[in-house]
Amino acid sequence: MKNVELIFVPQTSKGHLIPILEFAKRLVDHDNRILITVVFVKSPFDSFANAYIESVKASKPDRFKFIDVPLIVDHHRQSFEDHVIDLVETHLPLLKNVVTDISSSKSSLNSTTFTGFVFDLLFVPLVDVAHEFKIPSYIFLTANAGFLSLLFHLTTRHGETRDIPEFKRSNPDELISGFINPVPPNVLPSDLFDKDNGYPAYMMIAQKFKAAKGIMVNTFEELEPYAISNFSNGRNPPVYSIGPVLDINCRPHTESDLAQHKKVMKWLDEQPQSSVIFLCFGSFGRFLAPQVKEIALGLEQSGYRFLWSLCVQSSSPPQLSQNDALGGVCYNEDMFPEGFTERIQGKGMMIDGWAPQVEILAHEAIGAFVSHCGWNSILESLWFGVPMVTWPMYAEQKMNAFKMVKELRLAVELRLDYEQLNIDNVVTANEMEKAVKQVMDDCNEVRKKVKEMAKIARKAIVNGGSSFLSIQRFIEDMIG
Repeated sequence: MKNVELIFVPQTSKGHLIPILEFAKRLVDHDNRILITVVFVKSPFDSFANAYIESVKASKPDRFKFIDVPLIVDHHRQSFEDHVIDLVETHLPLLKNVVTDISSSKSSLNSTTFTGFVFDLLFVPLVDVAHEFKIPSYIFLTANAGFLSLLFHLTTRHGETRDIPEFKRSNPDELISGFINPVPPNVLPSDLFDKDNGYPAYMMIAQKFKAAKGIMVNTFEELEPYAISNFSNGRNPPVYSIGPVLDINCRPHTESDLAQHKKVMKWLDEQPQSSVIFLCFGSFGRFLAPQVKEIALGLEQSGYRFLWSLCVQSSSPPQLSQNDALGGVCYNEDMFPEGFTERIQGKGMMIDGWAPQVEILAHEAIGAFVSHCGWNSILESLWFGVPMVTWPMYAEQKMNAFKMVKELRLAVELRLDYEQLNIDNVVTANEMEKAVKQVMDDCNEVRKKVKEMAKIARKAIVNGGSSFLSIQRFIEDMIG
């Protein structure tokens, strides 16, 4: 039979690039007819992305091909709505040229059939390119089924009125079909409350999702059964739950990362089993100095050991550079309570910025995870059976925290509606202490449920598991 080829268009940040290409690797493992071409918007400043791409090339050289597209606009440092506008204006013509070139070369050889595009969430405006070439478009969603429910809800909500149905903080809780409980406005993405820019950008994204031939979601049926069952109503494209898609073998790639990795692992090896609280808030999770002090006090008051990956926001952000998208600065001892660093010797460790999160969560010394609730971090935490404390920062993370606490009962609530870098919205030391003690309590039901979900997650991706079968169904639908 002929080979079939999919064109993947990923976003290059770590949280998007790893899941979508790990999914691509699963596809070629499932079916030896599948070939992958990756249209890669390459940034010379992104050392991780470039190193990761090289590792994928080396692992499956006969099944993957990469086409570099020059970076015209750095989407890492744009607002969501600016990203959408610039993407359409700059990369849409580039992608058209790439597809035209590929199509011309393939038509002469006639050895491979194009079966579709697979777009990352942030590249869904390019669905129009697929339609022009009469090639099916699929979307890979790095978020969860709850977020997809929100997008479908927006198209329904928007259709009920000719005017833009503005979101307001004072609105009653939203009834969203993929959620068991009504969703409070204060956990919705902040951009939805921006009637002029953010809301139209979200609506455009939602409409492109509706126009796709299929949507792959990085979740598994047993984790979000209610949301997934609500997609089977005949009004949406087919939804395939294909997760958890993780790279649990990801390794450091720079000299400084290797040194940090060795230091962290040595310290963890010296700690008792399930005794350490790990705190990490993602690539853009930064705190002002008053918040740093409260976290430090709360950790000290809890009495538990801790490993804290910390990046601080300067009070007056400097001119942005290529490596400093949000004006982050290294912490210093003046940010902590007096005598803090001396008192925590042996019981606490600070990490300046980057942390080998997967390997830390896999370590037997880790007892809990205080997280920004990015969906990849949630899946990693569940995979290793580590209970979470929710501290969302931006984007859809507040909805993720709401789902984990209120819908699934798989996390302990610290905050659900935190506003990053708001000096008037500080999590206090007492709040921190209470949440840490709660999650570390051996009698807490969350700890038991997370351990059970870890076993279910591992079963979902093996032969006969729910996600394994969902990938098979996607392949059959795509090729058939």
